[in-house]
Amino acid sequence: MDLANYLREHLQLCCCATALFIAAAACPYLVPKPTVKPLQNSFLFLAFPLVGVSAALDAITDIAGGKVNIHVLMALAAFASVFMGNALEGGLLLAMFNMAHIAEEFFTSRSMIDVKELKENYPDSALVLDLDDDNLPNVSDLSYRSIPVHDVEVGSYILVTTGEAVPVDCEVFQGSATITIEHLTGEIKPLEAKAGDRIPGGARNLDGRMIVKVLKTWKESTLSRIVQLTEEAQLNKPKLQRWLDDFGERYSKVVVVLSVAIAVLGPFLFKWPFISTAVCRGSIYRALGLMVAASPCALAVAPLAYATAVSSCARKGILLKGGQVLDALASCHTVAFDKTGTLTTGGLMFKAIEPIYGHLTGIKKTNFASCCIPSCEVEALAVAAAMEKGTTHPIGRAVVDHSIGKDLPSVSVESFEYFPGKGLIATLNSAESGTGGGKLLKASLGSIEFITSLCKSEDESRKIRAAVSASSYGTDFVHAALSVDEKVTLIHLEDRPRPGVLDVISELKDHAKVRVMMLTGDHKSSAWRVANAVGINEVYSSLKPEDKLKHVKKISGDMGGGLIMVGEGINDAPALAAATVGIVLAHRASATAIAVADVLLLQDNISGVPFSIAKARQTTSLVKQNVALALTCIILAALPSVLGFLPLWLTVLLHEGGTLLVCLNSIRALNDPSWSWGQDLWNLMYKLKSKLALFRHNTIQSAPL
Repeated sequence: MDLANYLREHLQLCCCATALFIAAAACPYLVPKPTVKPLQNSFLFLAFPLVGVSAALDAITDIAGGKVNIHVLMALAAFASVFMGNALEGGLLLAMFNMAHIAEEFFTSRSMIDVKELKENYPDSALVLDLDDDNLPNVSDLSYRSIPVHDVEVGSYILVTTGEAVPVDCEVFQGSATITIEHLTGEIKPLEAKAGDRIPGGARNLDGRMIVKVLKTWKESTLSRIVQLTEEAQLNKPKLQRWLDDFGERYSKVVVVLSVAIAVLGPFLFKWPFISTAVCRGSIYRALGLMVAASPCALAVAPLAYATAVSSCARKGILLKGGQVLDALASCHTVAFDKTGTLTTGGLMFKAIEPIYGHLTGIKKTNFASCCIPSCEVEALAVAAAMEKGTTHPIGRAVVDHSIGKDLPSVSVESFEYFPGKGLIATLNSAESGTGGGKLLKASLGSIEFITSLCKSEDESRKIRAAVSASSYGTDFVHAALSVDEKVTLIHLEDRPRPGVLDVISELKDHAKVRVMMLTGDHKSSAWRVANAVGINEVYSSLKPEDKLKHVKKISGDMGGGLIMVGEGINDAPALAAATVGIVLAHRASATAIAVADVLLLQDNISGVPFSIAKARQTTSLVKQNVALALTCIILAALPSVLGFLPLWLTVLLHEGGTLLVCLNSIRALNDPSWSWGQDLWNLMYKLKSKLALFRHNTIQSAPL
């Protein structure tokens, strides 16, 4: 039975029981006096089993398990009230408690991500195409077989038709379609997918037919990660919730002891009767009121705001690895961004290639006799493309993409050595050279610092750095240096800021009031070019992965508060792990970065960063409000009950009303957050003004001429 049907059936039983209890309470005012008592007993006899049986079974089960919780307290209070002759009050207590519990379950279910709904968006099987001799699909005569989606292998080709869901993360091989990923990332606008575009698993094909190439298995695909992370987030409780869970049981035992003490000691200390009289409420009755009023129902649901906020973020395409991430985000006062692929598009554009050292330049000859034929630029591009073939690094992709379709010398790589975060060294064969024949060439490609570190002398290193500084293209571009047999060529690339980044940085600085900085491995001029474009005033450049890690630790220690690291590459993983909160762009992030990150942004932009911070601050504020509301309701209900001012049914009403208030307050976490109360008030006034204008417009249109 699903939750909706369960809640519906229990609500019907509670409503029936409540109606019978109300009928019993109304008997003295509606029927002749001689028939009041028999009729009341009949109504109570019919109503009590509807709510009493389940309450008794729950209490017995909890006591047998060594637990004393809210269910035990309510059952004890209700049945003690019945034995004292107040069956009507005891029945109303159980009915109202059950209805409040149903409302609590409803609000809790609304706050949670419906993992079942996400799983229903995922197909059980995929139409995998048969391949020809070249391991490509035969598009002229499509033949396919249906296989379970968990068995789909990377490199397979799948047919996706109208109305179907893309089973795993893929790249469009042929065809085009209109797809929606609203249920994955919150992106409402349908997207046009064409050849070469990447599509996340779970995307639904609204119109069109396409053949896609599988990039990831089911376990590694977007939808699978969403389901897995959502289930983990619901299990990972924040610190306050874990503390309240432990505190609740001990607190319930204290309430029972205090209630027994009031019932036993009240007559001796305050001259109360044991059993209620027409003049004074008895100590047992007062003790039952305390047991009901002081039970920790409202406190237990105070952390509901965490689950609600996690759900709200997920609907925006922001996955949090548990409610504890919200506490961490709210404590952070610094945000550090990686540059390439995070603040920028990551898709570098090849701008120019410039020989700077060891080449022939015009009629002037350098200290090296030979030069490349037909030109230095052509040979350098061929060598760089050969070394970067198959790479995923943005610089390498830009070089390879630029070389496609050009008539370049034939170059093959004999040996290869990679230095993470620095560059690579290779031995090349069959390159056309100034001597006219093929020979082995020693080549290195990477940052300026990496190339100069390989120089034989400090003088040569100094001359290369001077040549870079004197480049005719200036220092604003992204640079990579290529050295082939001591001839150095500078490769210029352009990295453009992402659309909307300037607004994100402005929001973080002006509204979130956080310190914003850039941590990048790129050289100083390129880093500052992007920083100036997006409004960042603090930049740390030319950082290796270990340098980023040191900066994250140092800045966190110096500031005395938390630090958020936003990145996406494997070289960001150490810094992401060391930061208070690590945030990655899941669409392009490496598996290592995703594994160590705390927040995954499913949309391919960083607008989720200020939203996450604002949501975290909103949530922590709501949780504090919930605790204050819960304690206030407990005090307002408990103290008058012990003093004898409140009947038991009104005590129950105040107690359960407090629980419902906490639930309703928690549901506010589904709303988009704001940075201040003033902004909330402004938004409210704007909405009221819009509705008033719409009402006037409709009134004028409906008025008779």
